[in-house]
Amino acid sequence: MTTPRSSAELSPQQQLEAYGYKQELKRSVSTTDLLIYGLIFMVPIAPWAIFGVVYNAASGMVPLVYVIGLIAMIFTALAYQQMAKSIPLAGSVFSYVGRGIHPTVGFFAGWAILLDYLLVPTLLYVFAAESMIGIFPESPRWMWALIFVAVNTVINLLGISSIKRMNRIFLAIELVFVVIFVVIAVSALTGGTIPDAAFTISPLWDASQVTGPLIASALSIAVLSFLGFDGISTMSEEATGGRNSAGRAMIMALCIVAFLFVLQTWLASALAGGRESFSDDEVGNAFFTLVEAASNSGWMTAFFVVNVLAVGIANAMAAQAATSRLLFSMSRDRQLPKFLSHINRRQVPQNAIILVSALSAILVLFFVGQIDLISALVNFGALFGFMMLHLAVIVHYIVRKKSKNYLLHLAVPVVGFLIIGYVLLNASDQAKIGGIVWLILGAAVFAYYRASGRKTDLTGESEPGSGLGSESSAEPRVAPATGERGAL
Repeated sequence: MTTPRSSAELSPQQQLEAYGYKQELKRSVSTTDLLIYGLIFMVPIAPWAIFGVVYNAASGMVPLVYVIGLIAMIFTALAYQQMAKSIPLAGSVFSYVGRGIHPTVGFFAGWAILLDYLLVPTLLYVFAAESMIGIFPESPRWMWALIFVAVNTVINLLGISSIKRMNRIFLAIELVFVVIFVVIAVSALTGGTIPDAAFTISPLWDASQVTGPLIASALSIAVLSFLGFDGISTMSEEATGGRNSAGRAMIMALCIVAFLFVLQTWLASALAGGRESFSDDEVGNAFFTLVEAASNSGWMTAFFVVNVLAVGIANAMAAQAATSRLLFSMSRDRQLPKFLSHINRRQVPQNAIILVSALSAILVLFFVGQIDLISALVNFGALFGFMMLHLAVIVHYIVRKKSKNYLLHLAVPVVGFLIIGYVLLNASDQAKIGGIVWLILGAAVFAYYRASGRKTDLTGESEPGSGLGSESSAEPRVAPATGERGAL
């Protein structure tokens, strides 16, 4: 009789087969690739576009906002790390909650975060299109949005190798411009280019300005600024670095991008010269105006173009990839129509990618000029999904596996749940109303599945090492893309 091997002894493909799935996605993404993907998703230069807004909201202490964000989100990143290590599947929160708590709860967690993932590409296209109007004032917004959609669709359909290549190129460009900004800022601060500009500790901590309400407001801004690191978990079935690679990449990406956020906003705050706030006319382009003042050259335009391309192509490309993997996973587990689990010859979820592109193309026509509304809906989906994730860690490890690691499996998820719960409780009315309507729609879809006799249970409930992944279990029990599972 063959003795079942522990999960640590199984290859990534064997771990996947232990859950009853075939290896269909191309497993070629290293831990470094995952790290780069996470950085691109969070955008190392993200503070550029919102610097003025955050500066006004935080009384000039923008770096403090991102430090608070890192502290807050590290709890969620640790929760993701624990679940990714135990459940190395592509469905992110859907897979983790569905197997960590119950398939029904997993459906609603996946449905909630689907709102985030489906609308993130739309948000990015709308934002990039709005920015392009600043460069080409007479051009139509919808044209730019559709151009970005088309470019990213082609890149995603070409396969994971093309995504990895583009991620590396765009990350290199963004980091080069971070270095250029640091040089410009330091030169201006040491050369007296901007009157009253000085490098001080006050942007990080000003005791006279720090209050409870300000910290609470900063927490909401900060948590939402780091959304995207979780997208790494959707690539778990394409990772080559073992069951811990996705978790390690999430933690590293979060810390690296937080450092870059703090560095850039600290220097930008110093260039602001202690001003109380930016006016309504200045707030949108505050960062770029500071670059222009500090460099006395044409760098402002170059920074603006790089920011638009980073959002409209690099970030949206990563978001489209993550969304398509979530749709693929939910379809494979019969929570969405079967056609979304189709894998093409380049080993990518072709139909899911095309659906995301089509929805984005349609939605940008309705949401152009409504960035605040899209942002509110995106935030609800992500935060609700994160809360379910924290509960899944507790149930999966403490209740089911009887873990004695009370720090990682109880304290961390409890604190993370409370932080995310606080932010969600204080979200805008638009976010709450839109999110509740989305969950009601999800309940209707779930009820339809049950009423039509379609099961919503998940395959491979046992974990690797329980016998499913042993040598005696020679064949995976399902082949999702070939129709051996129940069709929707």
